[in-house]
Amino acid sequence: MARQFTAYLGRHLNALRVARWGELAADGRPLVIYSNHPSWWDAVLYIVLARTVLPGYASFAPIDAAMLEKYRFFARIGAFGLDLESRRGAVEFLRRARAILARPEHALWITAQGSFQDVRARPVALRPGIAHLPEHAADAVFVPLAIDYCFWSERGAEALVAFGPPLAAAELAALTRPERLARLEQALGATMDRLAADAISRERERFRPLVEGRQGVGGVYDLWRRLRARLHGERFQPGHLEQRP
Repeated sequence: MARQFTAYLGRHLNALRVARWGELAADGRPLVIYSNHPSWWDAVLYIVLARTVLPGYASFAPIDAAMLEKYRFFARIGAFGLDLESRRGAVEFLRRARAILARPEHALWITAQGSFQDVRARPVALRPGIAHLPEHAADAVFVPLAIDYCFWSERGAEALVAFGPPLAAAELAALTRPERLARLEQALGATMDRLAADAISRERERFRPLVEGRQGVGGVYDLWRRLRARLHGERFQPGHLEQRP
């Protein structure tokens, strides 16, 4: 499934890139990776990122029970269904999270805003349930994940991500729940702001590509361009901009 989603992303987006300053360094401890939620594509990114940056981890993610009923294959790749609007669902989430995070090399991926939110919206607001997690997973590390989508020079969009500095659950647990929530929101917001600056720069050198799609327009037009380049003894460059060596 991860390979299929990687290929799917490559067909429909120009690239998935991770900021060079925002690489994830996992050390075997259980992880809570919490992100903003700008797009439908976020679930696909979770699956591809789990494969590319956490290949040695078992990854899990909560999903709305009704959505899981519609897309049942998600259950085969670590998703578990919850009633996200009820107290019973909140209790079940904490129970599942505690079991997942009790083991090393397990990762829990959470779209912590709970619903689609524009990447530019500030302040960053997270659902309060995430502030309860440090009490149930003392050995875990919380890692903010910033996600951004933008168009640069190609027809497909760029999916840009960056992982922020980790926050130890034990340190978060020493705070009150409102303080924890504010700390988690601040960390994610700062990571999103730094990623946005890199996105605005349009400098691909600031990123490491994880998945690269097919560049160019495709079809007859690119075939004509390829033949024209060959006739002139030139190297065919499918992308809009000349690739730097």
